[in-house]
Amino acid sequence: MFNYDQYLRITKFPLIWCPGCGDGIVLKSLVRAIDKLGLEKDSVCMVSGIGCASRLTGYVDFNTLHTTHGRAMTFATGVKMAKPDLHVIVITGDGDATAIGGNHYIHAARRNIDLTVILFNNHIYGMTGGQVSPTTPKGMLASTAPYGSMDHTFNISGLAQAAGASFVARASVHNGVQLENYIAKAIQNKGFSLVEAMSPCPTAYGRRNRLGAGVDMIEDLKRDAVPYSKAKKMTPEELEGKVVTGIFINEEHPECRSEYQKIIDRFQKEK
Repeated sequence: MFNYDQYLRITKFPLIWCPGCGDGIVLKSLVRAIDKLGLEKDSVCMVSGIGCASRLTGYVDFNTLHTTHGRAMTFATGVKMAKPDLHVIVITGDGDATAIGGNHYIHAARRNIDLTVILFNNHIYGMTGGQVSPTTPKGMLASTAPYGSMDHTFNISGLAQAAGASFVARASVHNGVQLENYIAKAIQNKGFSLVEAMSPCPTAYGRRNRLGAGVDMIEDLKRDAVPYSKAKKMTPEELEGKVVTGIFINEEHPECRSEYQKIIDRFQKEK
């Protein structure tokens, strides 16, 4: 049986996450991935912003930074530039990363800096009031959209890929083993790596939209999940309402910190 306690700050329990929330599944997948890779705890630094997902850094026994709303990737960039040997993992949500922190998200991917971003996507601002986020599906209810959201949603995995990320994957909490494997691959990648983790919010999103309890929402994620290999053969109409899972890109690109070091080395030789 896997011993999670060795990676947790037990004194910080109980968790603040609501019953039925999928964030605990992501936490367990992340911890198992780190254990699988044999990483020393002091070699890992986790950085988070504000939101339900971002509370994760308070529960794990690694080097951690709990930072300001939307700014996790800027803090993480500073950590990576100053301490390039650290495995820097960003814990963030769909609102934290792609609304308030949207430009930071785009440019961290564009620079291809060696960060692993675990982005919890629950379609809502769960902690701060149930407001519409960039991933709230059109027509769904939120505290700031009592008659239904009228906006189109971001494909946040596609956004990272288009911006220049070298590893992009999406998984769902209904399949924790797949999520664990993707996180492990993301950590091993040299460059900006995104794992979008689809996770239910039964309180701020599910209750308002009458989607049932957390278990019901996880079953919905399981039903709607479509592997990327299969999705490529489907029409847009067939993919309506589906969640495409899989590894979308896994390529080698020049990495920001390594390119910066080349400049340092060049100027030191010229002195």
